[in-house]
Amino acid sequence: MTAVSPDVGASETRPKPSGKKVQNLTGGWPVAFWFLLPSMVGFLVFFLLPTIRGFYLSFTDWNLIGNNGKFIGLENYEKLAGDDQFYASMWRTLKYVVINIGSQTVIAVLIASMMDRLTRSSVIRGALLLPWLMPNVVVALLWLWMLDGSIGVVTEFLKFIGFSDDLAFFTDTGKVIPTIAAINTWKYMGYTALLMFAGLQTIPGTVYEAAAMDGATEFQMFRKITLPLMRPVLALVLVITMIGSFQVFDTVLVATGGFGGQPGGPVNASKVIYLYIYQNAFNFNDLGYAAALSVILVLILIIVTFFQLKLLRAGESDLA
Repeated sequence: MTAVSPDVGASETRPKPSGKKVQNLTGGWPVAFWFLLPSMVGFLVFFLLPTIRGFYLSFTDWNLIGNNGKFIGLENYEKLAGDDQFYASMWRTLKYVVINIGSQTVIAVLIASMMDRLTRSSVIRGALLLPWLMPNVVVALLWLWMLDGSIGVVTEFLKFIGFSDDLAFFTDTGKVIPTIAAINTWKYMGYTALLMFAGLQTIPGTVYEAAAMDGATEFQMFRKITLPLMRPVLALVLVITMIGSFQVFDTVLVATGGFGGQPGGPVNASKVIYLYIYQNAFNFNDLGYAAALSVILVLILIIVTFFQLKLLRAGESDLA
């Protein structure tokens, strides 16, 4: 009996090469470089170079009108260390950040949860984005009119339902910061809610089904499932919101400066750090000092962001 080699017959069924050269789709860094080049150019021209120049200007007494100045070393930073206006503007900004982040995050999480558990209508999602699509200046003007103490539709409604106290939202030192925070909460809560909603989509539905079978209520599932599993997304949203809140400027400038008011008023009660930087650069023609203020603000944001990500354990997920 003759043994048959396993290669016999196999060569007859093995596909023959077509003769065409298969194109290599993994081009490596040479190919990736050309795709990254537009973004790299934009980053270099619009971010890195201005940042380096701003850092240099912080060591000068640069005159914006004359476009010149001389190197003065650490004098701007020494001035900043004893500047009471700087500390006061940072304190006002911090109050705004706490109110804005607290209200915006709570409302956004509730809206996202309702969208995920009750309805996923694209019409509702589109409606939530409408305030975010409006320019900040338009939003500030809109609410400036609606909250006007004499003719504002909101103030008239509040008077109609029995609020007879002083409703001067932008001219009261105790109300101006919470009012500006409420305006920006209204503008950005839809966008923040959609980010939260995207994070909810990463949570498997089987987790909620198992909890429901065990008799868990909606509130219990929200507290013990939704919030813990959303931690990475929640950390990212909080960082974005925090950085954006520290940069509040146009809403303050328009809302407090409208109708002949003083930007940052009343009595500097809403002069946040960005407005203070703007005034030093363009009103007082002290670009070097404004650059020093900006450098300190960037360092503060880097430190706060670092600790925020560490405390929230943004790199970990309970789904793993």
